[in-house]
Amino acid sequence: MKHLIILCAPCGTGKSTVNQIFKAQGLLPDYATLDSDDINISWLDYKGTEHEDQYYTDNVKRAIELAGEKNLLLVSAGMNPINFYEKVELSSAITDTHFIAMICSNEEIRKRLKARPAERNCGSDDFIQSQIEYAAWFKKNRGKFQKFIDNTDQTPEETAQLIADFVKGI
Repeated sequence: MKHLIILCAPCGTGKSTVNQIFKAQGLLPDYATLDSDDINISWLDYKGTEHEDQYYTDNVKRAIELAGEKNLLLVSAGMNPINFYEKVELSSAITDTHFIAMICSNEEIRKRLKARPAERNCGSDDFIQSQIEYAAWFKKNRGKFQKFIDNTDQTPEETAQLIADFVKGI
């Protein structure tokens, strides 16, 4: 039986950067830390189909398989408590699920997304605005998360340590 922790946040808040720190520094040795990108299930294969919501269950199921015997910390932009509990059929191997939300200021989101390489398709004003609106949703719903972090004024290492301390307390 294992713990499932989902780190969810808008694009540009540092999810993947924090995940890289977990892996490089071994801050969570009892956890497999996986980014949605590590799972190799494409949202585009589900988007617009009659089984669009199956993406979430398939993503979590594959992440659990990749985690093996370890607990799982899953880094995902698209999974949040509302989506998760409505859309995911969870394996009986998971004993409990915890959500960590991460945001930063609108200015920081804009700066980080504009700095990404063009091939990531994150620099358009429309995309950036959608992520700022998503960040507003996180702020409005902050009480729905077991941990809520605003990392605007933190280094990625400080943010990773905050998350690791929370996870170790579970």
